[in-house]
Amino acid sequence: MWSSFFNAARHRQVFALALPMVLSNITVPLLGLVDTIVIGHLEHAYYLGGVAVGATIISLIFWLLGFLRMSTTGLAAQAVGAGDNERLLQVLARGCLLALGLALLILLLQQPLTELAFWLMGGSAEVQFYGREYVMVRIWSAPAALINLVLLGWLLGNQNARAPMLLLILGNGANILLDIWFVLGLGWQVKGAAAASVLADYLATALGAWLVWRTLQRRNVWPAAGFWRRILHLAAFKTLLGLNRDIFIRALCLQLTFAFMTFQGARLGDEVLAANAVLMNFLMFISFGLDGFAYAVEAMVGKAVGARNRAEFRLACALNLFWGGVVAILFMLLFALAGQTLLGLITSIEPVREQASQYLPWLILMPLAACWCFILDGIFIGTTRGGDMRDMMLLSTAGVFFPVWFLTQSLGNHGLWLAMLCFMLARGITLGWAWWRVERRQGFIISDGTL
Repeated sequence: MWSSFFNAARHRQVFALALPMVLSNITVPLLGLVDTIVIGHLEHAYYLGGVAVGATIISLIFWLLGFLRMSTTGLAAQAVGAGDNERLLQVLARGCLLALGLALLILLLQQPLTELAFWLMGGSAEVQFYGREYVMVRIWSAPAALINLVLLGWLLGNQNARAPMLLLILGNGANILLDIWFVLGLGWQVKGAAAASVLADYLATALGAWLVWRTLQRRNVWPAAGFWRRILHLAAFKTLLGLNRDIFIRALCLQLTFAFMTFQGARLGDEVLAANAVLMNFLMFISFGLDGFAYAVEAMVGKAVGARNRAEFRLACALNLFWGGVVAILFMLLFALAGQTLLGLITSIEPVREQASQYLPWLILMPLAACWCFILDGIFIGTTRGGDMRDMMLLSTAGVFFPVWFLTQSLGNHGLWLAMLCFMLARGITLGWAWWRVERRQGFIISDGTL
């Protein structure tokens, strides 16, 4: 394995999967920036507040259902590694059926879901009114948005990062152009921003379906006799639902910690809340760099598991952990040397910058603490061991994040950031321990024909 580790071609393989995903991730904050600019040019601030609140609610719903992407990537990669085209097609069909079922459920429950979300979020009457306007339009993108998660995961599982990059860049690019046209050109205000996202999601679905069709043609994969009967097999759906349930619980815990950071920051004052919001952008920067390698390791280890190739599995883990560590060190240097400059670019409000500067050292340490959990998450997604991910996340949340915060409340916001740093570190340590435990007992790959 170690001779392969020093093979430049193997490192290029990692970057061929990672870099397109990093580039496509950049379009996400760009879309948010354009949303802010076009709505921010309307005459009242509550338009912007309404879009912000409405978009947060929609993003939370779709983000919690991100297991559709993750589980599809792991299962598709394993099918590719095994050379099982029938199973590869089944993964796609079951994922799309599950996505449509969940979208239908969201549409049926949109009224109570919306009322609960706005009750929890609060805000002025105007913000709530326009926030509801946004949600009531944007919610109709649910079928397309959830199917897009499946298509994205399936294409990535096929070791193809260029197609997901096209899907994300063109989808978000269309959203940006439609945003400008509908809001500034046609004067549709908040409904225009929501309608732009809905139409862009369906355009992305059409593009994704075409990319999937091309992949199926290239692989010469077509449904065999009795395909749809096997698709609806109860045991297979039960396995898929179990995996998705575990990833959903993991996502819920992660979201809980970030929400707690926001709520507790609000209790410490408006300036602390704003400073934390600014510093959260640094965490977003970290995710841009590390998500690409997390996606790469998902596809690579999934393929190795499908092929029952233990050497390839361990090499994929080593390569991506190495580059995850390198990127983390680069982020640490960036934040240490240019952190103050970055803060100035994000906000010009002096009291907020001063507050953020006090807590910047925590963000300088964060990349090295967090990089391991990103890559290890990808390993467990690629091997479809959702139960281990769930358990380690629960342990890190209930056993580390909240106890550390409780014991350091006297430190104020420093205690919050210490809890987040320990939480990220604990995720990496616990997942590393779980990885070592599986490898020591029977290995992620029980039968290996290559050794």
